[in-house]
Amino acid sequence: MRAEPVPVLELRLRLPSPLQELEDERLTQRGVQLLLKRDDLIHPELTGNKWRKLKYNLAAAQARGASALLTFGGAYSNHIRATAAAGFYFGLDTVGVVRGEEHLPLNPTLAYAVEHGMRLKYLDRGTYRHKTDPMLLGRLREEFGDFYLLPEGGSNSLALEGCAELPAEITVPFDVICCACGTGGTLAGIATALRPGQHAIGISALKGGGFIADDVRTLQAAYGRQTDNWSIETDFHFGGFARRTPELDAFIDDFRARHGLLLEWIYVAKMLAGLFTLVERGTFASGTVIVAVITG
Repeated sequence: MRAEPVPVLELRLRLPSPLQELEDERLTQRGVQLLLKRDDLIHPELTGNKWRKLKYNLAAAQARGASALLTFGGAYSNHIRATAAAGFYFGLDTVGVVRGEEHLPLNPTLAYAVEHGMRLKYLDRGTYRHKTDPMLLGRLREEFGDFYLLPEGGSNSLALEGCAELPAEITVPFDVICCACGTGGTLAGIATALRPGQHAIGISALKGGGFIADDVRTLQAAYGRQTDNWSIETDFHFGGFARRTPELDAFIDDFRARHGLLLEWIYVAKMLAGLFTLVERGTFASGTVIVAVITG
């Protein structure tokens, strides 16, 4: 068992996260049962898969004596926000390398990051595509000093270890588990811990997200547990990452009216909209029990 990270400030986590059944006639008509795994309730600022991905990375950073975390993301990256929160609670400096040019005033994601001590570095999109290049990382170390590197989205082997803990928290039998996909780390980790006969579905929040399948395979290979019990749906991006459509907004409003839950729109709403569409298409046999991971 890997060491747990030690927070500098008090951190109260709600684990295991709650499991709630969703009552909805659209599901009942198809004979499908849907349970929400409320990872969004783990912590107000370190929600869902972000905490699971960061957990063992934070412990590794502390074990190495690192004083700073550096990571990458877009201007609306939940991972950038969560890394800033982690640095705040665990006493680590943070640097967020942001794709694109600076736009003022800062959006709520980046404003939160700065308020919690994160320094921002902007890279044009061409340079950002080389974010794993050793020369670029060397220049970042010259500018910011030594740091513990977190990849974009926080997805690495230690992240998979944290995400792999999720299925064991589900105490009722289920057939399918569904999550949103950006970098594929959550899906990759969950799939490694499923029981025989269970299947994981990732719903891409990115336009043209078919490449995520290769990322999942690469992550699982690095983790040492490759599985074939997962698949990725790529038709429910609603215009692309951090984009929304009137159709998505209508789903969010309807879901809130039906169930009293306002869905995070970049990932979670797209995942659930896609899942309900799959149910309505008859993708799942009557009697199927599905768990949907609410990550933020």
